[in-house]
Amino acid sequence: MGGAVRGARGGEPLAARMRPRELGEFVGQGHFLGEGKLLRRMLEADRLTSVIFYGPPGVGKTALATVIAGRTERHFERANAAGVGVKQVRAVLDDAHRRLERSGQRTIFFLDEIHRFNRAQQDILLEDVERGVVTLIGATTENPFFAINSPLVSRSQVFEFEPLGEAEIAVILRRAIGDVDRGYGKMDLVVEDEAVAHWARICDGDARRALTALEIAVLSGGSEGEGSERSAGGGAVRIDLGVAEQSIQRKAIVYDGTGDEHYDAASALIKSMRGSDPDAAVYWLAKMLEAGEDPRFIARRVAILASEDIGNADPQAINVAASAYVIVERIGMPEARLTLAQAVIYMATAPKSNAATVAIGAATKDVKDGRTVPVPRHLQDGHYKGAKELGRGTGYQYAHNSPTGYVDQEYLGVDRTYYLPGPRGYEIQIRKYLDQLQSPPPSSPGV
Repeated sequence: MGGAVRGARGGEPLAARMRPRELGEFVGQGHFLGEGKLLRRMLEADRLTSVIFYGPPGVGKTALATVIAGRTERHFERANAAGVGVKQVRAVLDDAHRRLERSGQRTIFFLDEIHRFNRAQQDILLEDVERGVVTLIGATTENPFFAINSPLVSRSQVFEFEPLGEAEIAVILRRAIGDVDRGYGKMDLVVEDEAVAHWARICDGDARRALTALEIAVLSGGSEGEGSERSAGGGAVRIDLGVAEQSIQRKAIVYDGTGDEHYDAASALIKSMRGSDPDAAVYWLAKMLEAGEDPRFIARRVAILASEDIGNADPQAINVAASAYVIVERIGMPEARLTLAQAVIYMATAPKSNAATVAIGAATKDVKDGRTVPVPRHLQDGHYKGAKELGRGTGYQYAHNSPTGYVDQEYLGVDRTYYLPGPRGYEIQIRKYLDQLQSPPPSSPGV
């Protein structure tokens, strides 16, 4: 009975069997495949141009290509870039040329994992894509603007696939449970709502992973069975929350330490701290750490933010960041997550100012673009023999000789204002102090 549970098509995995056969069965990606949307109009008119399907695993890239193969009047070829080389691709292109010359039929070439082709291999496609000899469907999990040649991207329409929502995953699971031909519709199978909800939540929008979990649960015989053979005995196979949890052991964190996920998560962490949202900041921190991100990288980003976005609104922030970096370096994971959490939350809840960032940016621009400002003579070093004869340091007034600790003298030689304290945190006090220095002292009584 194990074979019967597995279904038809020679033991194909459930996820492969349940791929949509027509556009109406496709679930998700309504932002470009919904009624009246661009890609749907192109497919319904069989006017598909070269496209790149970009998105995480299990969201329908290959499934949609399979649907296209079944509905187009054009010849359809498919290959996986991980398993073919230049010779095979040239053969596909040569066949497409001959087909077009003999019958006028054009060719759609679906190349899965196109990012696995190097730049030279991708260039082989350029001429025939541009001339319309082949219509390319390239599928990739990598950002095409980094992983695919710019000329090829410019000749293609990029469609970004999003992770499926929990409701969409539930639809796909329920369809597999009830499908008589491809799923488990012929079985006496009971799947509790809590089980479906668990798979839909923990698969992270990956339909393939959810369907695989369902298949494992069924083949294991459910909560009462002793393996897949049990389903032949006449009793129902019941899948409850406990079975569902066992069939999908851990949530997969999609994270590439050198790719989009790395930079996107870091960007989200920084922007959440800058935006004073400690809950969001600590979530992105947790995701990065759970995915195996180097904690020293996170500590460096925290330190940069302490100066870039907090600055003198809270001068203690840079001390917290420096201490966090030292502690992370010395104790490592897993304990360092506590230190990083404290530092991230501190940064998120600190008053914000980018005044120091703006100041050094403006000053640097003047140094690079303008005429170099010479050091005023009274500020020059006068601590060497002959300095006085050259006028070095002459006329400098030592600030501590003043009762106020301040002397109004020229320090730059040009009229520039770079630092403008913000209206938050300690910079309020800095602004008051600087305003006070610019105000003339009150006249003494009787003068």
